[in-house]
Amino acid sequence: MATAPEGTRLSADEALARLIEGNQRFLRGEARSSAFRRETLTDLAKAQSPYATVLGCSDSRVPPEWIFDTGLGELFVIRVAGNIFSPEIAGTLQYAGAYLETPLFVILGHEGCGAITAALSTKHEGEQFRSRVQLLLANIVGRLPDFDPTLSPEEQASRAVESNVRWTIRQILNSPEGQARMVEGRIKIVGAVYEIETGHVRFLPPDEPT
Repeated sequence: MATAPEGTRLSADEALARLIEGNQRFLRGEARSSAFRRETLTDLAKAQSPYATVLGCSDSRVPPEWIFDTGLGELFVIRVAGNIFSPEIAGTLQYAGAYLETPLFVILGHEGCGAITAALSTKHEGEQFRSRVQLLLANIVGRLPDFDPTLSPEEQASRAVESNVRWTIRQILNSPEGQARMVEGRIKIVGAVYEIETGHVRFLPPDEPT
């Protein structure tokens, strides 16, 4: 697949700054018009060159293109319930890095995530869901830490959302492909949590080295 000419790409930091600016416009109610030029479609038909890849949840309230106020062709978006990490997701992320060469990868969780709530119910109460849903939840349940039992259910859910995001980042960084790209300095991976009630995207600080 064709890519943008060398020198026209954003750096990872520039891409991140653009996403932050877009979310600020979204919060202010100043999102750019959804109108587009016919020339935009013509250009995109030739090739795509997104500047960021976003792995997010399928929740209908969390569309990355809207909350970051982006246009056609700017983001390569992967959406699956609970923003889980699986072989299929890993392959799609690898495609984004190897062929689309997006410099920035964002793992985007969100407050009020139904998949996280269901995973906590399975972990703490043994609740079981329909077979294929339970298979999906298995990607989350085993990765959740044991939270302080004195925490409220809301606080546990909030911490679980962040923990799930961080676990996915670690899986990417620990993969041979992720390690190679990080050594080359070609990509940056960040975690974020979308606050449904406010519309704000909170970017997470990196994990402390162990």
